[in-house]
Amino acid sequence: MKPDDHVCICFHVSLRKIVNFCRRERPVRVSLLSECLSAGTGCGWCIPFLKTIYNQVWDGVPSPDLPVSPEEYAERRAKYRITGSRDEPTPIAKPSRAGGPTAGPTASPAAGPPGEPTSPPGSPFC
Repeated sequence: MKPDDHVCICFHVSLRKIVNFCRRERPVRVSLLSECLSAGTGCGWCIPFLKTIYNQVWDGVPSPDLPVSPEEYAERRAKYRITGSRDEPTPIAKPSRAGGPTAGPTASPAAGPPGEPTSPPGSPFC
């Protein structure tokens, strides 16, 4: 995907906006993307992709990306909107290092990269 392609099509949230938010604010939970950007609160299609981008930023990937073209992404989302199910695998968000965030409920609320400031749970990001 290109930086200005929409990851959350419902709310027109681009890859660039998600990456910049994660780098600037360092949210301690992926759910803060939804709270602050509204991404993932519409049809729900982009949630696994948000988790993937979030983890890529935390892992220090220089150019976080999704391994799908914008056309294929929109086509798969259209099928999801009709059927309500994902017939193709979506990226699974897995941390690549110990102590990093996870996509599941076991994420530590204060986890963050070494040397990086962390925000206490419940602190406002928006």
